[in-house]
Amino acid sequence: MNGTVPLNWYGVLLIVAALSSWILTFPARRIAVRIGYVAQPDDRKVHQRVTPEAGGVAMFVAMLITWAVAASIPALGDLFRGSTEPLGLILGAAAIFVVGIIDDFRDMSAPAKVAGEVLAATILYFMGVTWFQFKVPLAGLVQLSPEWTPLLTALWVIAITNAVNLIDGLDGLAAGVVAIASGALAVYGLHLQHLGNLPTDNIGPLIAVITCGICLGFLPHNFHPAKIFMGDAGALLLGLLMAASTMLIGGRSAGTVGGVAARSGETYFFFAPLFIPFFILGVPMVDMGFAFVRRTANRTGFSTPDKNHLHHRLLRLGHGHRRSVLILWAWTALLSGFILFPLYVSSVNAIIPFGALALGVVLYTLFHPGLRKQAAGPGPEGELPLEEDEPPGADGGAAAGGALPEPDAGAPVGVPAATALPSAEP
Repeated sequence: MNGTVPLNWYGVLLIVAALSSWILTFPARRIAVRIGYVAQPDDRKVHQRVTPEAGGVAMFVAMLITWAVAASIPALGDLFRGSTEPLGLILGAAAIFVVGIIDDFRDMSAPAKVAGEVLAATILYFMGVTWFQFKVPLAGLVQLSPEWTPLLTALWVIAITNAVNLIDGLDGLAAGVVAIASGALAVYGLHLQHLGNLPTDNIGPLIAVITCGICLGFLPHNFHPAKIFMGDAGALLLGLLMAASTMLIGGRSAGTVGGVAARSGETYFFFAPLFIPFFILGVPMVDMGFAFVRRTANRTGFSTPDKNHLHHRLLRLGHGHRRSVLILWAWTALLSGFILFPLYVSSVNAIIPFGALALGVVLYTLFHPGLRKQAAGPGPEGELPLEEDEPPGADGGAAAGGALPEPDAGAPVGVPAATALPSAEP
């Protein structure tokens, strides 16, 4: 490529993605109600009212629109010219989106869903959307062999898509976490390009910008009380976009910037490509790790749902719905800051390990199982607290939660909430 893409074009595409997602969610809400694409409440889910679940459709179409706009910008031409990666990203996203749509309507079995995720990962791999190398501290660059790359690509896509899907349990939680994480990843990738440590024709930062935009546009509809959910179609789509962008940025960066690490802050920064996904996606990945250990110890399948995710624990500690979401957003922003801070402030290497340990201690303190007994309230056992200003039945959730559709959404008047709309289940 002749040079770095002007940052203002990335800003334009962020706005296009956000506006497209925001506008398209209005018709998605209405159409979802008419065709029965809705989330029904049950004893596992936090929400208590039927809510449209087609947010993922609006996000997918918004992504396609933004990619089309990006391809038409001459300054971005080298990102698309002679490369199969943009097409591979779109085809992989389409595959995982279809898997999510089917799962929303029919509750796919875990093996079938994993097979769909492997299919999407395979498309990414064969179209070049994968990683080539890692920079490992004290070991330098580790080149990935062709035998290992497909397997690692599939495992990474499965891990990230399921991590995002698992935290999609409160209104606005998944969309907000991914917006913060993808925004941080975009800043990180663009800074790498500016320093010459990442090829300027790498589409990873562009994917992160578009992902951030579609999340920001969707959030006004999805924040508590949610008017619509993203469904598995949206959660899996966001997971795949994050998996692709982290692979392209973290697995393509060079070993040095200009041959040397000029500042001590940048010394840590050079090691970060290997660790950045575990920081910026710390909340969903920790939640997924806890779920794996918990369900393994209980001898239940990993796909077996429960109410012991991080957001459920915060609710049982006494935090309301909105406050729980904001706390987990704050953790995502804080963890992302540990990646971005060394880029702009020198001589910070010494405090980073201590900061990471401090985060671990605080997380352990907040989520220690013993707090559950101390926080037992006057309500029935297992009942999750509502916001202080919420009437009973007003709470929602993203993997399933939210308010009734607005009157113009076509909900019958005078019908009980749990039966106001037809079930999406066969």
